[in-house]
Amino acid sequence: MTTTGFRRTVVAIGVCASLAVSATACGPGDSGSANGTTRITVNCEPPRSARLDRRFFEEDVAAFEEHHPDIDVVAHDAFPCQDPKTFDAKLAGGRMEDVFYTYFTDARHVVDVHQAADLTPYLKELKSYGSIQKQLRDIYTVDGKVYGIPRTGYSMGLIYNRALFREAGLDPDRPPATWDEVRAAAKRIAALGDGTVGYADYSAQNQGGWHFTAELYSQGGDVVGTDGKKATVDTPEGRAVLENLHAMRWTDDSMGSKQLLVINDVQQMMGSGKLGMYLAAPDNIPILVKEKGGSYQDLALAPMPGGEGTLIGGDGYMFDKHDTPAQIRAGLKWLDHMFLTPGKGFLGDYARARKHGAPVGLPEPRLFTGAADAVDQRAKKAAANVPVHNYQAFLDGSHKLRMKIEPPHAQQIYSVLDGTVSAVLTKKDADIDRLLQEASGKIDSILARS
Repeated sequence: MTTTGFRRTVVAIGVCASLAVSATACGPGDSGSANGTTRITVNCEPPRSARLDRRFFEEDVAAFEEHHPDIDVVAHDAFPCQDPKTFDAKLAGGRMEDVFYTYFTDARHVVDVHQAADLTPYLKELKSYGSIQKQLRDIYTVDGKVYGIPRTGYSMGLIYNRALFREAGLDPDRPPATWDEVRAAAKRIAALGDGTVGYADYSAQNQGGWHFTAELYSQGGDVVGTDGKKATVDTPEGRAVLENLHAMRWTDDSMGSKQLLVINDVQQMMGSGKLGMYLAAPDNIPILVKEKGGSYQDLALAPMPGGEGTLIGGDGYMFDKHDTPAQIRAGLKWLDHMFLTPGKGFLGDYARARKHGAPVGLPEPRLFTGAADAVDQRAKKAAANVPVHNYQAFLDGSHKLRMKIEPPHAQQIYSVLDGTVSAVLTKKDADIDRLLQEASGKIDSILARS
């Protein structure tokens, strides 16, 4: 979700920002090799304003070049890591870096416009590839060919306040697992009074549509059919999402009277200790503590209620179609060093992160499986400085859920669904059937135009 920060890059200390065109970038006709040295341009270097992240990134690049003296890495930075306003223009103009950052939702588009190099013949040289979670690898796989390498992956869950759970007579070690349980818990928390809200949700700036999508996935539904041509929101699953929100808002009065909320509103409520639950990814927790006044001890995370599915986000790197074989091999080695070695590198050096006061021990991003995941989790646990037991339910339950990325044309669709969600939360007599029918028709029109 571009406008809210869900589609963001979580790094060892902060948020990675990047992407500027440099006069030194290799052009389509540049082999990137000279005097036995292979030169690659890469992006998503943290900006100079993020001094610690920038220093770590530069340290890691220098260490890589020391181990690979035949490779020269030229990093580019700007903000944000991938600006939608310039991304397509760079692709079309042949000005993309040799190794460039993408959100999961951009992968198919880059392939469709024929700007990505096919990495399939080189995968045997990427030692970490087989240890990356398959559902993340599949995002960059099109028609059996691999066009990108995941770097992070994270999913939506239920953030809740353990202190309010205890005060309301709820067990903070047994968070709600179904939407009925969410509703019941929200009602008890709201009954504490003094402005306390049981459950909050977004309903403006496309964020309501984004959360409707996450909640629909949790019910086992989908926004768009598998053929990508028709909306699938006017369904029992879609109706269940809206009926639940309507019941909490108007029957139980557990969502408060103030609506048309966006992410900052809800984070402020949670950080102030006046909110019981809301949906978010794990990267919200440090924000709630550092910027909103929350406490790591009070904040906990559970998997998405419903038990069916969850919305995932993440990012990775793709390679420019003009790259030479030598540049592709060099870029894969760089990714292995920087991001894909469990417990090490820019994202995995947890001891370094802890030393400089960054939170260590959050359940995501979690990229690996098997032995590689075990190594990474041991390193994270050894350096942990947050209450990892608060996230155990999320760890235990999330891997059982169906992982789904955002729908095609997400922002346009979210704009439609924003109106649907906001109507339910602001109008007691909202006609849910009519709202779903209208939303379905508008989404069909968006898909038809594409």
